[in-house]
Amino acid sequence: MVIESAYAACLRVARQHDENFPVASRLLPSEMRPHIAAIYAFARIADDFADEGSRSDSARLALLDDWRRRLLATRQEAPAESAQPGSESIADDSTPVAVFVALAATIRSCHLDMQLFDDLLSAFRQDVLVKRYENWEDVLEYCRRSANPIGRLVLAIAGCRDPQASAMADAVCTALQLTNFCQDLERDWTKGRLYIPRSIVCAHGAREHDLDRRQLTPAWHDALHEISSRARVLFDVGRPISDVVRGRLRWELRLTWLSGVRVLDRLERAGFDVFHARPSLGWRDVMPLFWRMMTWR
Repeated sequence: MVIESAYAACLRVARQHDENFPVASRLLPSEMRPHIAAIYAFARIADDFADEGSRSDSARLALLDDWRRRLLATRQEAPAESAQPGSESIADDSTPVAVFVALAATIRSCHLDMQLFDDLLSAFRQDVLVKRYENWEDVLEYCRRSANPIGRLVLAIAGCRDPQASAMADAVCTALQLTNFCQDLERDWTKGRLYIPRSIVCAHGAREHDLDRRQLTPAWHDALHEISSRARVLFDVGRPISDVVRGRLRWELRLTWLSGVRVLDRLERAGFDVFHARPSLGWRDVMPLFWRMMTWR
């Protein structure tokens, strides 16, 4: 069937990318996995559009505009299949169509809020247009649109629309995003972006030209440690989310939480010096993470 092929294409996208958290894993109920994969594929490809460094900003914005047009078309019976020239460059020719065939079915069957998808796209556009953030509130607003919609969509697919659960999911998603800001400091800097707000950079006396020299100075260490500390507070706030939801979803959420905290632990142990080594998770982390997931208290 067409819809089954579309979901299979989305699952392939999910498996082709490494993340600090599980994506549509077998911990999830089988009926949820295709829907999660459709959302991930939608967001992953759009994020790749925003990060496509070989294109001009205007070209990347055009790709994102076309992605949004396709999103709006999911409100109809069938999503639009045409695209701006080059919009299939990140995936094969059939993948964009497959993503929106699957996404349209997921949105309809799970009654998902379209605003959450629009928020994601607005954050990806912001990645193209905004290179610096003035204060902590600006960063949190970005996280509200770049990360938090994913958690809320996962809960909605599970049939959980409890405001308290949504607030916990927001906390975990923002914490994961902040962890990623520290982990990808070098990668983002090579793209001309810095997500550490100027208010924190200036408060610790950090200087941007040290990043050009690939130097993680004590001032930068302290600035990143502040971000890490704020992330830990949010991880703590969101930790009970896996005990609020029911069924196998709680295992996926526990593993997501544990994976994010493990990356944060490694960043702190490495003194946040991602210029020499970027902390990430690998196969050696599988058993410790699963043990902690099973002995969760």
